[in-house]
Amino acid sequence: MRAAGYATTGGRDVLRIVDLPVRDPGPGEVRVRIRYSGVNPTDWKTRIGGIHMPIPDGQVQVPHLDGSGIVDAVGPGVEDLVPGDRVWLWLVAFKRLEGTAQEYATVPARLVRPLPDTASLELGAGLGVPFITAHHALTLRAQGPTQLGPGVLAGVTVLVAGGAGAVGNAAIQLATWAGARVITTVSSEAKARLARAAGARMVVNYRTQDAAAEIRRLAPGGVDIVVEVSPSTNVGLDLAVIAPHGLIVVYANNGGDDILMPVRSQMTLSVTWHFVLLYKMTDAVLDNAVASIDRALAAGVIGGGEACGLPVHLYPLERIADAHRAVESGIVGKVLLDLSA
Repeated sequence: MRAAGYATTGGRDVLRIVDLPVRDPGPGEVRVRIRYSGVNPTDWKTRIGGIHMPIPDGQVQVPHLDGSGIVDAVGPGVEDLVPGDRVWLWLVAFKRLEGTAQEYATVPARLVRPLPDTASLELGAGLGVPFITAHHALTLRAQGPTQLGPGVLAGVTVLVAGGAGAVGNAAIQLATWAGARVITTVSSEAKARLARAAGARMVVNYRTQDAAAEIRRLAPGGVDIVVEVSPSTNVGLDLAVIAPHGLIVVYANNGGDDILMPVRSQMTLSVTWHFVLLYKMTDAVLDNAVASIDRALAAGVIGGGEACGLPVHLYPLERIADAHRAVESGIVGKVLLDLSA
């Protein structure tokens, strides 16, 4: 079968199209005919060696954590999936050589979830990393909840930094479903339209507005949760709008790796900063996120594509380097490898 991979970490030039055998599923495993392979920033960061996942000599790392497709075969002990099922996959390439950038992926059944007929395969390939990250950020408060559902964040004000990004889009959709008041920041009117399409009712353009004053006007009592993508850039804004006992969740370091902040004012407000990394989440946290995503899919409250605030950019497998370049450059939207032919 055709697959994309690399034998050593490095730039995009290490990516190659290779021929790999199709592996039969063993006990507790599922083989999926991949239709779409999702590309996330963590995939290229792993490729360049920023996230250490050693590749044995003579082996090839097939990248990408997320994907979607059709169940092709199941191994002994798998009872809730059968050939022909539409599915979405998550965290596939973590500590494994088999990612989703290949025609067939044989993976543990835990990483394969049914995809309702009402959800597109394109959406399925973009669920894992962004929605799990967003779910974790929205469920870290001491008072919970551990899983999202209708009304569980009622009365909570959430500020999503960068509402036109993949995690930002997921956070808006999930927080809105959970009943939160959602505010998001963007840098252009085009991105504002995308954030509104995702469900944000309050959108602040930080290039044309006094973001702190506008957010304080929208939320006089302050923001309870900040879902933060660029802490070095936004620390001043976050501290200007955070509510007493508020939570700032950092899931990326866009714009710089260092943060300079005052201490005493945050002590007075009892502000909590929480830094998260997908690879450090516990199994319980991951399972809670996946269960919530499944419920949201079943309820039809999350979607993909430009109509839901996240344009899709498709690349054939042979152009995986271009797909990685697009994600590295910060393209607005979701990048997918199209293996559906």
